[in-house]
Amino acid sequence: MPHVSIKAETLFHVGALPVTNALITSTVVTLLFILIAVLYQYSKTANTLVNMVLKALYDLFGMVFHHEKLPVFFPLVSTFFLYIIGLNWFGLLPGVGSIGLVEGHENGIVPILRGGTADLNTTLGLAFLAIILVQAYGIKYLGFRAYIRKFVNFKSPIDFAVGLLEIVSELSRAISLAFRLFGNILAGEILLGIVAFLVPVLASLPFLVFEIFVGFIQATVFAMLVAIFLSVATSAEH
Repeated sequence: MPHVSIKAETLFHVGALPVTNALITSTVVTLLFILIAVLYQYSKTANTLVNMVLKALYDLFGMVFHHEKLPVFFPLVSTFFLYIIGLNWFGLLPGVGSIGLVEGHENGIVPILRGGTADLNTTLGLAFLAIILVQAYGIKYLGFRAYIRKFVNFKSPIDFAVGLLEIVSELSRAISLAFRLFGNILAGEILLGIVAFLVPVLASLPFLVFEIFVGFIQATVFAMLVAIFLSVATSAEH
């Protein structure tokens, strides 16, 4: 039976920094995006394909933002989408989560690579970064005093209580984003590992296709929710 670990395993240390298999995967995906950016400049085929993807994303997020805000926020939300879907799909490649180091009978094999979004540290980092940016853009568009009044308002006990609820709401948004992404991706990887262990390779193909779809949906949900949060936070009506 394959060994299942909820947290990313540490492979080695760089000084005091533990380097986990999920961190290595995230670094590899980042380097792949840098390579794609270089090819975008010098390859006509890569340029065309990337432009097609960006055009589809531009139309998608155009449903959330007004025309004047879309050029401002599109680079941010599209980066979230592309990076998350890259991590999700990279975790489905053969060898990721299955090729590793043997560390005794009890622990089994420690994989060298692990899906980036199957690590709660990654999803929490992405989620809290997104929520912090939402607050920053809210202050930029509405002004510090107007925006902070949503959280700190001493006009009445009710307004003060509502402000506290808004703070809790923002924190819960970050936690919800992180655990939704982490839970779905980790569950998918566990499912694929168990199916591949119990049945022949080709029998797991339908589950792999399903997880590709799940990876796309989770990246879309994360990015769209961030887009909605940004749109609401920067609207004067809010």
